[in-house]
Amino acid sequence: MPQNPREIRRRIKSFQNTAQITKAMEMVAAAKLRRVQEAVQQSKPYLEKLQDMLTDVSRSARFVKHPLLAERLVRKTGYLVITADRGLAGAYNANVIRRTLQETRHRDSSSYTIFAVGRKGRDFFRRKGYPLGGEATGLPDSPKYPNISALAAQVIAAYGNEEFDELYLVYNEFINAVTQQTVLKKVLPLGRTRDHEDQERVRMNYLYEPDEETVLSAMLPKYAQTLVYQAVLDAKASEHGARMTAMGNATDAAKDMIDSLTLALNRARQAAITTQIAEVVGGAEALK
Repeated sequence: MPQNPREIRRRIKSFQNTAQITKAMEMVAAAKLRRVQEAVQQSKPYLEKLQDMLTDVSRSARFVKHPLLAERLVRKTGYLVITADRGLAGAYNANVIRRTLQETRHRDSSSYTIFAVGRKGRDFFRRKGYPLGGEATGLPDSPKYPNISALAAQVIAAYGNEEFDELYLVYNEFINAVTQQTVLKKVLPLGRTRDHEDQERVRMNYLYEPDEETVLSAMLPKYAQTLVYQAVLDAKASEHGARMTAMGNATDAAKDMIDSLTLALNRARQAAITTQIAEVVGGAEALK
């Protein structure tokens, strides 16, 4: 801790500026989080309706075969890893990368491929020489479906062409503004809805044109892409929540340092005043 009052004041000013910046970043992240949460809420009815229709058409076309439904021998695995383009979000990016490394640590590089969303994950895996099958970077703070549709379509098409045999999403699932959980979620192959879940749904009578098989073939890729988009929204909400928490902690830490330095400044000023009084007293005594 510096003892020079001028140096202490300079450091206090520096921490005050830092606290202002981190507080502003916290407020910006909170505003972005609210917008993404609204997007998540708006997308849920679409996903739920798509699931209901898919359940009904799957029941009507129970014996239809489709590449996205077929279970096959797993020779190669695909991982779609969702990170952020920027840092300053605590352990947000590190947790996703660490979870991916745990899954691939004991596997040969030819037995998996990685699709990266976000510059942090893309740059890490490219720098370390991991096999990258595709990437999507520069996503806006509130992503829209077209922002991720190209990569999602690429991943779904690669699975349909049997370039890999299963697909997992690795991302931070949003719990609340201060809690995010890193998850590994299997997306492909898509499983048919279980019978007891079917019975809980209200049966709707749909008319399919031209037929159930054609509709199912069109809906399954759209459903898989929607699951990817929903995960991206969830990850974005987690990113903003993590950044808001990290900036809040940084602001609190800066304020603690300001309090500590202010106390040190007061002590230094008291010491200087005491020294001056002692010098005055000593001079007065010398003149007697």
